[in-house]
Amino acid sequence: MKSKRYVGLLAAVVGLLTAFAAVSPLAQAANPRTGYTQFTGCPSPISENSNIHTCLHATIKSGKFKMGNKEVPIEKPITLTGGVEHLFTPGPLLFNSKGGLSKAKQKVPGGVIGLTGLTWLLEFLGSEALTLYATTELVGTPIVAGTAFAQLPIRVHLENGVLGNNCYVGSSSSPITLNLTTGTTSPPPPNTPITGKEPSLEFIEATEIQKANNGTYVDNSFAAPGASGCVLTLFGFIPISINGLVNSQSGLPAAAGTNETVQNFDAEVVNSEIAFTE
Repeated sequence: MKSKRYVGLLAAVVGLLTAFAAVSPLAQAANPRTGYTQFTGCPSPISENSNIHTCLHATIKSGKFKMGNKEVPIEKPITLTGGVEHLFTPGPLLFNSKGGLSKAKQKVPGGVIGLTGLTWLLEFLGSEALTLYATTELVGTPIVAGTAFAQLPIRVHLENGVLGNNCYVGSSSSPITLNLTTGTTSPPPPNTPITGKEPSLEFIEATEIQKANNGTYVDNSFAAPGASGCVLTLFGFIPISINGLVNSQSGLPAAAGTNETVQNFDAEVVNSEIAFTE
């Protein structure tokens, strides 16, 4: 029964990885005991937050994230560590200064030229300098509740020196809101339903760690806003806004029913007292 209860939490929480920052970290960070260091970042129920019941560590291994007409493969693993106060009721994922979402840069096919349509950039900079990366960040508190619900407000940071340092799709005031499921989606057209996959379970008796492997989360019902903060910063000239170019080339803003994410994950959870009590 304990194993089945953990699965509900796992399947919801791992969806938080599409991408990414997170709720404000706690002031101090305690380390779990030997054998549980993968849960570093979970608030200690002894010294940080006595309400934390379960610690988790999850990894998105592969998948994709599509907005408008641009699709980015998830090639670099993304990890998330933290803890929750309640297993069965909606609540936030919490973590200290050592936890949260890792910043994994995913290479964007087509690079800056594909994003902007400015083919002449290649003549001045070459293909290496025009490599573009996308990093997913949380811009609000994720709310999770069992396998049926995981709501994530995110933004995507588009990173390349040509675009400046503040080129984003989504923001705290206009986030991309993911509603992830291992079940079947019900998107508006033109998208059609897609189905995720529940993870397989393995309980490690010696450590009381519950593992959940080879699960898949999906969502193809979310909307994506237009880009903001994208500027052309070449040759020392005054930066010129190219938000319009990025949006027109990438099909942004993109209405609900035209975007999609698929996230393949492994995860593990443990009772927080077990992780921190010698």
